[in-house]
Amino acid sequence: MTDWFEKLTIGSLPDRAARKFGDKEGLYFKGKRWNFRQLAQDINRAAKGLIQLGVQPGEKICLWVPNCPEFIHLFFAVSKIGAIIVPINTFLRSLDTGYLWKQSNSSTLIAVDRSGPIDYISMIHEILPSLPESQNREICDPVFSHLKRVLILSKKTYSGACSWPEVLEMGNVVSNKTLQKRSDAVNPDDTVYIMYTSGTTGFPKGVMHCHNVIRLLTDRANRMGITFQDIILMYLPLFHTYGLTEGALMSMLTGARMVLTERFDPAESLDLLEQEKASLLYGFSTHFSDLIEQQKRDLRDVSSLRTGILAAGMNSTLPIARAANKTLCPNLLSGFGMSEIGGGASLSFLSSSDEQRCEASGFPTPGCEIKVIHPDTGEEQPADTPGEILIRGYLVMQGYYNNPEATAKTIDEDGWLHSGDMGVMRQDGHLRFMGRFKEMLKIGGENVDPMEVEAFLLGHPAIAQVVIVGYPDKRLSEVGVAFVLLEAGNRLTEGGVVDYCKGKIASYKIPRHVVFVEDYPMTASGKVKKAELREMALRQIKQA
Repeated sequence: MTDWFEKLTIGSLPDRAARKFGDKEGLYFKGKRWNFRQLAQDINRAAKGLIQLGVQPGEKICLWVPNCPEFIHLFFAVSKIGAIIVPINTFLRSLDTGYLWKQSNSSTLIAVDRSGPIDYISMIHEILPSLPESQNREICDPVFSHLKRVLILSKKTYSGACSWPEVLEMGNVVSNKTLQKRSDAVNPDDTVYIMYTSGTTGFPKGVMHCHNVIRLLTDRANRMGITFQDIILMYLPLFHTYGLTEGALMSMLTGARMVLTERFDPAESLDLLEQEKASLLYGFSTHFSDLIEQQKRDLRDVSSLRTGILAAGMNSTLPIARAANKTLCPNLLSGFGMSEIGGGASLSFLSSSDEQRCEASGFPTPGCEIKVIHPDTGEEQPADTPGEILIRGYLVMQGYYNNPEATAKTIDEDGWLHSGDMGVMRQDGHLRFMGRFKEMLKIGGENVDPMEVEAFLLGHPAIAQVVIVGYPDKRLSEVGVAFVLLEAGNRLTEGGVVDYCKGKIASYKIPRHVVFVEDYPMTASGKVKKAELREMALRQIKQA
């Protein structure tokens, strides 16, 4: 007997792609090209190096690396040898990153030394000052008790850390038989990666997923008609679920060629779209808005585009979705997803109407149940009646790593994941995402927990209290506004608040506006009336 859907491991995909697609080009990056056979060889070489380095099955491996071929090599290599990948947002800085190292109990950190103006090695030394003195490059730090080794993706050598060429050289002593044995021992039902995302309260939570994302992508590829003849333009970060699944994983699964950029630049993206004849395009409304404006300024040939995904449904996304379908591609799809469900729970069809693709958020994917409930009573809402979106199915996360309390609050006894998002189930069976019940901010596609930023700002000696709310922004959807109450006798400027954040937390988390107050509007039970603060922000910032 076999499972009705074949269970595969993520680490097995590169060898399968090499056998099936061979010399077909699989990756373009900064003028260089790799076929699928070369990618599989590079991945196997990286896997052997990690084995010789001492990485064991089940160990957590932090990957603090921007978009580049080495990210792809390492992601599949770590999976192949049975370890667990922990991608880290490269926009994060020392405070956030150190927390993730520790909370994930990671044994290995893999990072670049520098990317553009960002000096990662200096931040690593700030978080781990004991690194240069590590004997035989074995980490022994009381703060990071699980951390054993640091690997820097550079030809340069850094005291206490292993270099990338050195690790690749080490792997030459590992046989193909040894690598295959490690690969064969991987259980597709075991955790393969932990994707950190901000929750409704507290610090980021690690979303655990097994290899079953392969099934989700197989169904998505069929719905979108993706084959080896497609070309994916991918500027989204691979450390995010969206970029990882629709880029690296989709390419390796289907044989579609991926045109990868290090970061998003609308002019570069459109130039590459025209040059490489991309057929698939992905992004949030922020990306599409920038692409539309850039296309208006400097027209490119985008006729190769066949389809793609622009998450739609909110009122603020409607004009962008309509303009993107008119200016870039006439058959863009929409969907709804989150890290806790491994990507997308709903997606349009290629045959969906223009209205469904622009004003709804997709039709439930195979194996996924979606319902909308009344947030207070828990009763399922009738069609077209707003409520909280719940999802159930194989794609729901295994849970939050080392956080059973948060897991229990999110997934109920019947297996329904409570998203905290507001939406409606339409008469035509499509979901429409409308916004968030929870206080999470969505800044340029990034989830930002206001309580996390508030806790950080309270570390400033002049700040007594701080409350952060969202403020609408044409390009980023919304930005943060910090309402700051100062300690008696202290003075502080908006620039001082921003400077305090720079270099310590991600740039997108830094409040865009600061309003100094003497008190807050409060409810009878002693809670801050955030709705009134939002109205205050709209009045004061607009007038300013």
